[in-house]
Amino acid sequence: MSLHSGRLHKRSENAPGQKSKVAKQSNRKRVQPLSKLHCEKNQLVLEGITRPCVLVDTPMKGVRIDGDGGSLVRPSPLPHLGWGSSDDVWVKMVSREQSYRHSKSFMQKHPTLQPRMRSMLLDWLIEVSDEYTLHRQTFYLAQDYFDRFMSTQNDVEKSMLQLIGITCLFVASKMEEACPPKLWQMAYITAGTYYKEEILKMELIILKALRWNLCPETAVSWLQLYFQMASMSVDSDLLEPQFPQDAYIQMTRLLDLCILSINSLDFQYRVLAASVLCHFLQQEAVEKLSGLSKDVLQPCLNWMAPFVESVGRCGRVATRDFASVKDDGHNIQTHTDYMTMLKDACKNEADSQFPTPPSSTEKTDAH
Repeated sequence: MSLHSGRLHKRSENAPGQKSKVAKQSNRKRVQPLSKLHCEKNQLVLEGITRPCVLVDTPMKGVRIDGDGGSLVRPSPLPHLGWGSSDDVWVKMVSREQSYRHSKSFMQKHPTLQPRMRSMLLDWLIEVSDEYTLHRQTFYLAQDYFDRFMSTQNDVEKSMLQLIGITCLFVASKMEEACPPKLWQMAYITAGTYYKEEILKMELIILKALRWNLCPETAVSWLQLYFQMASMSVDSDLLEPQFPQDAYIQMTRLLDLCILSINSLDFQYRVLAASVLCHFLQQEAVEKLSGLSKDVLQPCLNWMAPFVESVGRCGRVATRDFASVKDDGHNIQTHTDYMTMLKDACKNEADSQFPTPPSSTEKTDAH
């Protein structure tokens, strides 16, 4: 049975009692609002979810993974864990790829939307994350919430995208950040487009649609895991950060650019992350780290080729220092001119072919 959210009405410009309480915050940098996405109609209808998305709380022996040719989960590539079973941890992580599904086919449910609108929204959310010094995982959680939420909806108008996006980021920040932005800050960053009450209403709609399943393994969490495994010494613990931060920042820029394209949803997050890592480490090593075969990785590597070229033309990204963040700056989501890079990458995306990954002598050592 379908659930109906009701209508979120647009307010009058001179509505009484609606004066913002944050008018004095003029010294804060204003992130440009998504004015190009606005129009008249504002209604959402929640569709019943035929297949519940649930976390797997117990080991699942013999789990089948669609993206791996329907084969059984391979032996865990995780190192020995002093605090738990590496096999159980690995199976639980991989099984979330089955429970937390995403697909670009959701666009077919929204005739008035275009893939570029999703790209613009996610680019803006990266900019908001940068402004509020949010972690990369926070943005990637918001991206996952948005894509999964949209798959439960029909006929969402573009005027609602900014509200949905900022609400997803608000929920994600409460899941990930030690000190998440306040509700009024989220309303303020929309440049007065939405009030706090509207964000709260949308929050409940999203949580119900997602059935409160808010803990996916994101693309960036897979990337960090793989790189941590590649960098750790024999006697170190997996939970002890020790990878080269500068190399990780270069990787995340490529991942950010890829996730802005709706075609990235053709791939599982772990496949997307492993494909990014293949451009910094030997593919054979990545296959061992990820438990993914060449046949699984190659389609994603082929698709990713123009994105790699676009990033390469922009040179290396500089490491930033954050006054309010100590020893964790590499995990802060930063923004750059992703839309220009995306436009450049998508020019030849359809007919590009990925060359054979370079040999070890041709690659720059990520360490």
